Amino acid sequence: MKKTGLFLIAVMSAWSLSGCTANTTPASNTNANTNSNANAAKPVAAAPTSDALMVMDKAANEAWSKGDPKWFQDNLSSKFVMYEGGQRMDKDAVVKMIGSNKCDVKSMNYTEPAMTKINDDLYVLTYKGSIDGNCTMNGKTEKLPAESRAVSAYLREGDKWMGIYHGENPIVDPTKAPPPPAKKDEKAGDHKDMKKEANASNSAANSTANTAAPAAPAKSANTDALTQMHNKGWEAFKNKDAKWFEANLVDNSVFVDPFGNVHTGRTAVVKLWTETMKCEGITKTSFSDSAATSISPTVELLTGKGTADGKCDGQPNGDLYQTSLYVKEGNDWKLAFMVESLPMPGM
Repeated sequence: MKKTGLFLIAVMSAWSLSGCTANTTPASNTNANTNSNANAAKPVAAAPTSDALMVMDKAANEAWSKGDPKWFQDNLSSKFVMYEGGQRMDKDAVVKMIGSNKCDVKSMNYTEPAMTKINDDLYVLTYKGSIDGNCTMNGKTEKLPAESRAVSAYLREGDKWMGIYHGENPIVDPTKAPPPPAKKDEKAGDHKDMKKEANASNSAANSTANTAAPAAPAKSANTDALTQMHNKGWEAFKNKDAKWFEANLVDNSVFVDPFGNVHTGRTAVVKLWTETMKCEGITKTSFSDSAATSISPTVELLTGKGTADGKCDGQPNGDLYQTSLYVKEGNDWKLAFMVESLPMPGM
């Protein structure tokens, strides 16, 4: 995988609390006491704070800079997903990649931490990371972006907070961002050739880090339903349909845009997508290459590629890689958090 940003995957250490409900249907009073004592002694991770999560992010970054795969093996959830430049990676693939990193980091600083509660067992941390350093992968050395917006999600698993997602966007001026990759005439043959070339490029870029890497997590049974809903969201964006977004985003929804800016709260996000962004000439949109991972019965993590024609804020639209957390409210899935990233050069 071509590494272009900080790799700051973070995980909370365990906090111990007692207090689980005892088994109320034991075979005898002796068994009841035994079960009660065992359950009461079982530790449960306490709710985190943004400061505590930042402490763990720093520890994770130290492990990354030293190429310490064991730290990530111990502290990433089996449900972990990372989606970068169109590559969807699971825990095993990421751990393998960490071990191949060769980095020279002179300094790292973190500011602007903010924590979003998805539910009692899932929190997301965003912050600004500043770094001076470079990394070598596949024989090529690249300087790391000076400033990036990092996003890390944590799931409570018993007595620990485990990482389930990490992503980051270099912080750039939208007017100076590189244009989207040029596309061929999308006739059936050209589209097929373009996809073949992209796959070949991705394969070459990942040949060293991900040789024989395990497949990404299996798709959730909710993948099709969430993909359909996400496509409706793109349609609402095209039509500037604020009412649709108001009905399908949670109150405290958060959006991290491709340029490293954070937009917090449903009102702010809806206004951005339907008023603030000046878009024209959008006649078609799509969301494809999607896969959902079931985080819990009421939370799904959806990844995929969104595309629109036309222009927004004077810039031509193109492919955007999206990672979204959906939560279930009653019978409805609603968008709680989304990170949108530009394709890497050559993608």
